[in-house]
Amino acid sequence: MLAFDNVTFGYERSRNILDGLSFNVQSGEFISIVGASGSGKSTIFRLVTGLDEPSTGAISLAGNSNGQLLGKVGYMPQQDLLLPWRTILENACLPLEIADVKKKTAHEQVKPLLKEFGLAGTEDKYPGELSGGMKQRVAFLRAVLSGNELLLLDEPFSALDAITKLSMQEWLVNQWEKRKATVLFITHDVEEALFLSDRIFLLKNSPVTSFEEIEVPLPRPRNRSDLHRSDILQLKERLLQALREAVML
Repeated sequence: MLAFDNVTFGYERSRNILDGLSFNVQSGEFISIVGASGSGKSTIFRLVTGLDEPSTGAISLAGNSNGQLLGKVGYMPQQDLLLPWRTILENACLPLEIADVKKKTAHEQVKPLLKEFGLAGTEDKYPGELSGGMKQRVAFLRAVLSGNELLLLDEPFSALDAITKLSMQEWLVNQWEKRKATVLFITHDVEEALFLSDRIFLLKNSPVTSFEEIEVPLPRPRNRSDLHRSDILQLKERLLQALREAVML
């Protein structure tokens, strides 16, 4: 689904952020990218979305190398970025409108999905009337409706309270298992990464030349109690220690 081949990137007059980075993401995988602040996580997302272009190397999406990436992936940022003057239905329909789908047709397509995404009865409400968790459901629905098979989720639950965050993680896993999209997920939360992911990419060096790739040894479906297994607790502690060391560098 996604491949970086010897990708180097840096902003003008600054040292490289990525230097010869190569990795692959298979179709249907859920991968979390974990690293200290400023380690290059958001840079990778900007390159995947096409907002930035590599200095050298190639980025392939669905087998197409260095093609036009803008508009080819679904993106869900930390903040929901819902338009406050549009209803929830109108916000959710935005990707279809951009794709020139007629308003009536877009509404007919999206209304059934509101119930599926736990948003029944909200179609005529405005973002200011919803909780943080409900807003993030709308934002995820909008990313899904982009029609792209690769979804980039940039710390989407970081601003939520602890209980809502746990609920949204479980909800996201259920939605991903239904749809089998390919997900790249940025997080600072090691436990969140362990619960959600097939693999974790741990960023430790600067500039980023490679990841430590960690297979999460948990079967699916999962539940919270799986996080208390001794091997998972040991893996959690190893990841936390690596992040502590990266911060101290």
